[in-house]
Amino acid sequence: MYTHRQKKRINSYSQYLQDIFNCKVYKITLDAGFSCPNRDGTISKNGCIFCDSGGSFSQAHSNTLAIEEQLETGILQLKNRFKAEKFISYFQAFSNTYGDIKRLKQVYDQGVSHHDVVGLSIGTRPDCVDEEKLDLIASYKEKHLVWVEYGLQSIHNKTLSFINRGHTFEDFVRAVDMTKQREINVCAHVIIGLPGETHEDIMKTARTLAELGINGVKIHLLCVLKNTELENLYNAGQIRLLGMDEYVNTVCDFLELLPPSVSIHRLAGNGLQKLLVAPQWLGEKFKVLNMIDRELEKRDSWQGKFINVL
Repeated sequence: MYTHRQKKRINSYSQYLQDIFNCKVYKITLDAGFSCPNRDGTISKNGCIFCDSGGSFSQAHSNTLAIEEQLETGILQLKNRFKAEKFISYFQAFSNTYGDIKRLKQVYDQGVSHHDVVGLSIGTRPDCVDEEKLDLIASYKEKHLVWVEYGLQSIHNKTLSFINRGHTFEDFVRAVDMTKQREINVCAHVIIGLPGETHEDIMKTARTLAELGINGVKIHLLCVLKNTELENLYNAGQIRLLGMDEYVNTVCDFLELLPPSVSIHRLAGNGLQKLLVAPQWLGEKFKVLNMIDRELEKRDSWQGKFINVL
């Protein structure tokens, strides 16, 4: 029977932030104009098969705006819309450790320059960090909550190869080890519904993340965006996408294998309708979240229920 002390059956990132800062804290997504080794020719020029030209950046800001301007705009919008009080600067677009150390410091300093910014979250690839860069990121811990968000997507190298990630699971493990040595919070991004993966493959990703001691997980649904290689495969009938019910059930199975201490940064997204090809239900974020809540209640289940079950 469910007896967890929280009202929610999952450890949501929003509640995690509320518990730390005792107020409403929101992320502001920023574009610092970084590139990606999987796009500039260092590894490949094609990028991941699911990634569009925006590099996972889904906001209206342009990198033609200075970081300070992006911050001011984001803070004003979130204060007016959600009554937000404090903010996390989230460098999201492309690989935000892919640059020389001088530029990284300049960008990160700008990201925490506003007095209402209480945290720094840096999205990047596991093959784009080293000791020097992580030492720099760790230097912000004294005054700010610091996270590094690694795009993993799957622990299975066969999948990573198929989706043209350009790195391996072993690269991810090395990056996590270096990051944890500095006591920096680690969030892993995973995609559910990747081509060729079975339900057991997805559950193995969950169990492995639990074993690695990841601090947070962001769960994405595989979706098809315009002008991507994935769109070509989808139009050719080579890609099967998950239905809403299948996704909800798979997410609940995934959550049951993650420790309750892991903060859940995302379970469903809105998607950019102007870029979205399929599935069209991706935009029904709150419906999906409600379905996940109801499914966990129906199961009398919660995050971590089966963490010790072999």
